[in-house]
Amino acid sequence: MRARHVSPLDTHARQDARIRRLMLAGVLALIYLLVICIFYLQGLIALSVLQTNAVLMGSGFLVFRLCFALGLNLKIQEKNLRLPITISAIGIMLYTVYIAPITQIAFIPFLFLVMAFVMHRLSPREVLFLAGATLVGYALVVASHYATRTDSAMLTLECAQLLVLAVTLPGFAVLANRVQRLQSALFKANRKIRDIEEDAQRDVLLGCFNRRYIVAALEQQKRLADETGTPLCLAVIDLDHFKRINDEAGHLGGDEVLRVFTRIAQKNIRDGDVFGRYGGEEFLLVLPETALLAALNVAERIREQVEHFEWDEKLRNRVTVSIGLTQYLPGESVLDLFSRTDTAMYLAKQGGRNQVVVEEPTLDLGIA
Repeated sequence: MRARHVSPLDTHARQDARIRRLMLAGVLALIYLLVICIFYLQGLIALSVLQTNAVLMGSGFLVFRLCFALGLNLKIQEKNLRLPITISAIGIMLYTVYIAPITQIAFIPFLFLVMAFVMHRLSPREVLFLAGATLVGYALVVASHYATRTDSAMLTLECAQLLVLAVTLPGFAVLANRVQRLQSALFKANRKIRDIEEDAQRDVLLGCFNRRYIVAALEQQKRLADETGTPLCLAVIDLDHFKRINDEAGHLGGDEVLRVFTRIAQKNIRDGDVFGRYGGEEFLLVLPETALLAALNVAERIREQVEHFEWDEKLRNRVTVSIGLTQYLPGESVLDLFSRTDTAMYLAKQGGRNQVVVEEPTLDLGIA
């Protein structure tokens, strides 16, 4: 399994995601409140019941929103506060049934809606706890009604509802466990697929992009340049006398030179730039939305840092690169662009190596 460092930006993004889920829970609460409002408009409940629901739901939402805003949830293990939020929601609905028994018509569908909302995020033990707590809570409501009311039809209906919950909630908990296992399996499979796709795009030795990926990226950036009219530059970079380096330092030493060069190049490019190994000791650097002068500065910086790097004593002052650089001409093919850039790189070789050569037709160095 690949280790992943959690940065402050990751923590902030996760906190934002938790707040978004709280907002979705708030929407669900508003729908329930709307149903209670319909009960009131039909004359089935008193205004005080509607007002009590509004106060309880509003207060609960504000409390949890404040916890997220102040980061108080980050100080406890259950950072998402899923269980407290769910318990609060079920508790409010149970209290509503207690003060207005007719609302039990809406209790069961909204109970399962709430449980479904969190079933894939709670552990099986937490789902079972919720199921048991809900059964106990509903049984207490029925018992309190039995002690204070004489409406036998309502009590019969409540007992029937309790029986239904006693039968279905454990089954729902088992189903939730199966859903979680399926979600976990899908997550692992998706992560493996992403890893495989990423590995297929990378050079095994160097970790940079491989030939297939960088050629596809060049095709894509060419289309974007045609559509948007933004400048696009391409650099072909070749390590000078690499065969001699291999002969003198050995193939392991040559591999290390390639790795160090890759790190230098990647350190000097932007996130949107694409750097990869074309083959052997030859590399491509695709610079989207970059005018030729800016691209030349990048290429020169890479060349200079390679030349002045503190190489092993056997390679001191002997590792350099030749770079050919061109800017895309609207309408030309990728093959023509690469051919011009490759020609510029060979001109750098013929001119004495360790230099950047810009292909003549694109010497307009204006900054875009």
